[in-house]
Amino acid sequence: MSAVQMNLLFSHSRYTLASYFEKETGKAVSLTVTDNSTSMISVKTKGDLISLRLHRMFLNAGNEVIREIAAFVKRRKGSTPLIRDFIRKNRNSLENTNRSSRKVAIRTRGKYHDLRELFSLVNNQYFSGKIKASISWGKKIPRWAVKKRTLGSYSHQTNTIWINPVLDRKNIPRYVIKFIVYHEMLHCDIPAAGKKGRRLVHSPEFKKRERLFEHYERVVLWEKRA
Repeated sequence: MSAVQMNLLFSHSRYTLASYFEKETGKAVSLTVTDNSTSMISVKTKGDLISLRLHRMFLNAGNEVIREIAAFVKRRKGSTPLIRDFIRKNRNSLENTNRSSRKVAIRTRGKYHDLRELFSLVNNQYFSGKIKASISWGKKIPRWAVKKRTLGSYSHQTNTIWINPVLDRKNIPRYVIKFIVYHEMLHCDIPAAGKKGRRLVHSPEFKKRERLFEHYERVVLWEKRA
């Protein structure tokens, strides 16, 4: 388990989804996130490579929907009631979607933690100030909807780091949030590696650098207690 993966829920990223689909299908998966509302799921297979195109709204789908997508990608048949229901419920949000005019609402200052400050500290300490990504708290999610989410994600499309707002609490140690910011900044700095046709999001180099965080062991212990 990654140090930023816990029993919490947050938006999926293209890379975490691709990794999950590869695990479920046993094949390399090239995942493209689109704004195409005409063809929301498209699957093509060539040899051991699956080319999957998903509409952007599936980045916010629940785990049950994602599992059904994985089953569909693997078998290319069978009923998909959860997928159809998710599309129906989210169709209104597709209106006026235009990638060229798409705006990302950035919110860095939380009630207890300032992401802009933490980003600047981490950037100077570990990256010599070279990371140019944006950072923001993600959208708030009702507690009843929280099942299993990640604490942070990085979008290559918008070059934005998203941090789960559930962490903006007084009892969350500052070093924990700082590590999650560091982890996502590593994704900015280290491209996903390929090995035997498979994408490695957390490559050996990534894991090695992840352990360079000054409070890494404390974060791991905190995660086990949380």
